[in-house]
Amino acid sequence: MKKRLSAAVAIVCLLTAGLEARGRMAARQAPEAQGAAAAQPQGRRKLLAIYDFDYGTVRTYSTAIFGSDIDVGKGITDLLTTDLVKDGTYRLVDRRILDKIIAEQNMSNSDRFDSKSAAKLGKLLGADAIITGSITQFGNETQNKNIGGAGGGWAGYGLGGFSHKKSKAIVTIDARIVDIDTAEILGVAKGHGESSRESTSLTGGGGNWHGFGAGHADFGSSDFRSTIIGEAVNSAVEALAADLVANNAKFQARTIVVEGVIAAVDGGQIVLNVGSKTGLKVGDQMSVERVTREIKDPTTGQVIRRLATPVGVIKITDVDAISAIGVALSGTGFKVGDAVKTVTQ
Repeated sequence: MKKRLSAAVAIVCLLTAGLEARGRMAARQAPEAQGAAAAQPQGRRKLLAIYDFDYGTVRTYSTAIFGSDIDVGKGITDLLTTDLVKDGTYRLVDRRILDKIIAEQNMSNSDRFDSKSAAKLGKLLGADAIITGSITQFGNETQNKNIGGAGGGWAGYGLGGFSHKKSKAIVTIDARIVDIDTAEILGVAKGHGESSRESTSLTGGGGNWHGFGAGHADFGSSDFRSTIIGEAVNSAVEALAADLVANNAKFQARTIVVEGVIAAVDGGQIVLNVGSKTGLKVGDQMSVERVTREIKDPTTGQVIRRLATPVGVIKITDVDAISAIGVALSGTGFKVGDAVKTVTQ
C-alpha cells in the first residue's frame, strides 16, 4: 500500500511540475505574442469629409419649431462629425479647411446634394470619400399627419409649439457615401430618432434653451440635447453614425501620388508648383530629389530614365489650388527645379 501511495504521489508531483513549467513558458511567450500582434502593420484610417446636410425638405417645419430659419443641416453635420471622431473608425476633415475650400470654390447650398459637386469638393480636400445627405423628417407625428405642402396652418403655434396635443419629436436623416473620383454612390446610410417623451413644445423639456440665432443652432449643447427635438436629433445622429461605420468596407483608402518641382526657395519656406488640385494637403511630407542625369533613347531621343540623388524631406504647411509651401524636415540646399514626390497617406 505504501509503495502504491508513494508512486501516486510521485506521479502527481511530476504532473504538477509539468503544468508549472508550461505556465512559466506561456507567461514568457505571452508578452512576445502580444508584441508581435501589436507590431502588425495597420492600414491608415480612411479620411471622410462631410458636406452639410440639405434641409430644404424640412425647412418650413424647422422654422416653425425655432421661430426663424436655422441651418439644421449644419447643426446635424457638426454632431455627426463629433460622433464619428469619438468612434475612431474614420478620420474627419477639419471643419475650417472644409469651409475654406467651399468659399474658394464658391459653392452654394444648392450643391449640398449634388454628387458631382460633392466629389469635386472631396478631391480638393484629399478625402477618401465624402458624405452628402438630407434631413427628410424634422418635427412630430401630429405635423406629419395633419400638415403638408408649403406648411400652411403653422402660423400661431408659437416657438416649438404644435397646438395643444402632445406628441413625440421625430427626426430622419438620409446619407450617401460618394466616390470622389467617379461621383458614384458607394453606399447609403440612414438615421432615425424619436424622443422618448411627448410634449406640446418640441423645444421644451430642457429648461430655457436659447442656443440659436443668426441662422445657426448649437446642437451640441447639453440644453439642446435635453429638449424633445434635441433628444430625437441626438438619437437619429447616433443611428446614422453607426450605419456609416458599418459601411466602412464599401470604399477603400485612396493612394494619391503627387509629383511636382520646387518653384522658389525663400528663407525657410519652400514653394512648390503643385497644390490641392492634385490632392496635396497640409501635413503631407514630400521627398525631394535632384536629377543628376537624363538617359535618352538613342533612336528616338526621348528621355527614358532620370537618375537622381536624394536632397531631403519637406512638410507641407500651407496649400492653395495650384501651389503649396513647405518647410524642411531633413536635408539642406534645396534648389528651384528639384523634383518633389509623395504618396499621401
